[in-house]
Amino acid sequence: MVFLLAVAIIVILIVVHVLTGTKKKPVTPPQVVSTAAARLGDMPEVLDELGTVTPVATVNVLPQLSGYLTQVGYQEGQDVAKGDFLAQIDPRQYQIDKQQAQAQLAKDQASLAQARTDLARYTQLNQQKSIAEQTFADQQFTVKQDEAAVQADRAAIAQFDLDLAYCHITAPIAGRVGLRLVDPGNYVTQSTSPGIVTITQMKPTTVQFTVPQNSLDKVLQRFHGSDKLSVTAFNADNSRQLATGTLYALGNQMATSTGTVSLRANFANDDESLYPNEFVNVRLLVDTLKNAVLVPTPAVLTGAPGDYVYLVNADHSVSVHKVTLGPSDGKDTVIAVGLMAGQSVVTDGMDRLTDGAKIKVAGARPAQGAGAPASSSTAGMPGKGGRRAHGDASTAQSS
Repeated sequence: MVFLLAVAIIVILIVVHVLTGTKKKPVTPPQVVSTAAARLGDMPEVLDELGTVTPVATVNVLPQLSGYLTQVGYQEGQDVAKGDFLAQIDPRQYQIDKQQAQAQLAKDQASLAQARTDLARYTQLNQQKSIAEQTFADQQFTVKQDEAAVQADRAAIAQFDLDLAYCHITAPIAGRVGLRLVDPGNYVTQSTSPGIVTITQMKPTTVQFTVPQNSLDKVLQRFHGSDKLSVTAFNADNSRQLATGTLYALGNQMATSTGTVSLRANFANDDESLYPNEFVNVRLLVDTLKNAVLVPTPAVLTGAPGDYVYLVNADHSVSVHKVTLGPSDGKDTVIAVGLMAGQSVVTDGMDRLTDGAKIKVAGARPAQGAGAPASSSTAGMPGKGGRRAHGDASTAQSS
């Protein structure tokens, strides 16, 4: 009986201890983050597109008559001026044909002189009524026939002069010749393929690219204004600027398959950094936003709330803050709606943040400039310019 009483007392003590004992709640330490203050600054609005270097003129020089190629007067890769000698076709056959035409001209001129002399005599006899009227009329027709024959002979001689000029092939434009397409000794024919040589104008040159229809309105407004739109060309991996030019022409139709319109920019290309048919990255400066609210691009996240930032509160906590984005240059992003200059946002360490979480600033970084080359031209598109999705924000409320 004593044993059972002792057990009951022990059980009662344990129950009382469990019921009256205090639970210690675990304390979550503040999350160490980096922050930056939103600032006012200028942001260029640019369109990044893929373009192709398109020469102003590319000419495939074709022979205009047939014959053996006797001479080639250029070096492969040589720069030539308009009118420079390129190749020679054997002219002897055309010289002989010209001599025959000259002989025929002399013969027909003699016949014409005789016909005119006879016509003068027949005219006097006709006035005296000494010959038949039909004989006088026939002689007039003979003179006209001989005059036409002389004109035909002169035209034939002019044709052979042109053929002799065609035998001496010259550069139709200034530019750079390519690799030799035919060697001396070959028989070439009129418009034979692949031709004698290809000449490409190196400078100035153009770059052709396309822009989507959604961006066309702003381009048209600036293009038809007084300002010239600046176009910058970068190499294929966007690591080096090649040249700077200006937009000078727009296509007259929208491509229905892609919803884009073609544009062409002119480049002086004095250093020949743009090579014909080269693929380049094109950056078209459409406009510049003045005194826009800028934050570092890593501060902008995309998740269930949409585009948002973690706003730093006065009590060292953060809140999910929805924003409307503007253009980005990759380094900074414009906040069109949702922030004011001077407000601080989290730029690093937000992986485990939630709405209302406490933070500890590792060291607030000053806002960075927007001088880096642009890498994104589309305003307010999720996932651009370094923004990333954050799963913990899916249940957070915007403040």
